[in-house]
Amino acid sequence: MPDLTESITVRSSADALYRLVSDLPRMSEWSPECTRVTWSLGESSDGPVPGARFVGHNRVGVVRWFTFGQVVTAQPGRRFTFDITFGPIPISRWDYEFTPTATGCEVTESWTDHRPLVLKLLFRPVFGNRAPRNIHGIHTTLIRLKSAAETTARA
Repeated sequence: MPDLTESITVRSSADALYRLVSDLPRMSEWSPECTRVTWSLGESSDGPVPGARFVGHNRVGVVRWFTFGQVVTAQPGRRFTFDITFGPIPISRWDYEFTPTATGCEVTESWTDHRPLVLKLLFRPVFGNRAPRNIHGIHTTLIRLKSAAETTARA
């Protein structure tokens, strides 16, 4: 069960939205924390497939960090899911679900916190409470994704 979920309706197809979200190097265009994503060597040759690995670079204020990711689910036009770890430590799961509507598509972004309690407590002074920060991040990501998709659809 996700800790946070938000949806937005976009005037674009589920396939087009999936292509945007699953192109992880573009994630910095919509996410307020992500500054860069790079596929691990050779991982992107077949596109974002289950098992593909990547490195995410992030920033909040002056604090910068990186994480490791792995694609879990890659169902074009339906669902894209990836897990985030820091070394062997599970951090989170991000899930995007695409549901066609009469006027386009509903995109649902979900975040599930997988951090062990000790890690939550240890990093809270540095990163703050993740839930309010991620509520803002998810909302911002979806608004920016909508804008990018609808601009592309009009072009």
